[in-house]
Amino acid sequence: MTTTITPFLMFQDGAAEEAMRFYASLFDDAQIEQITRYGPGGDGPEGSVEQASFRLCGQRFRCFNSPVPHAFGFTPAISFFVTCQSEEEVTDLFKKLSEGGEVLMPLDTYPFSKKFGWLNDRFGVSWQVSLASG
Repeated sequence: MTTTITPFLMFQDGAAEEAMRFYASLFDDAQIEQITRYGPGGDGPEGSVEQASFRLCGQRFRCFNSPVPHAFGFTPAISFFVTCQSEEEVTDLFKKLSEGGEVLMPLDTYPFSKKFGWLNDRFGVSWQVSLASG
């Protein structure tokens, strides 16, 4: 058995499924693998995501809706770095991810990238989108 590391996203507002489906809509090779829902009398609202898994660009993610309120959420200290092959892809992905979110570094040219932007999406998840160098 191989050891794996999988990003696990905790949503507190019941948005796990919406976020997962949104992310899957952005990448051509995305796949929603599995969804387990809270049942009657479960810890969370019936029908909401208890646990789910999905893949983006070959990377597996897990997510869930926490039935317990927490005093913390997502932070830009951890972000998903996406390397795109074209400027058009960077622009399109940045536009879609930043809609309803917060731009931390505007899409621009920086010393480390010809085209780069950093944002928190509408769910609070942080993304860095960059053009591949070369």
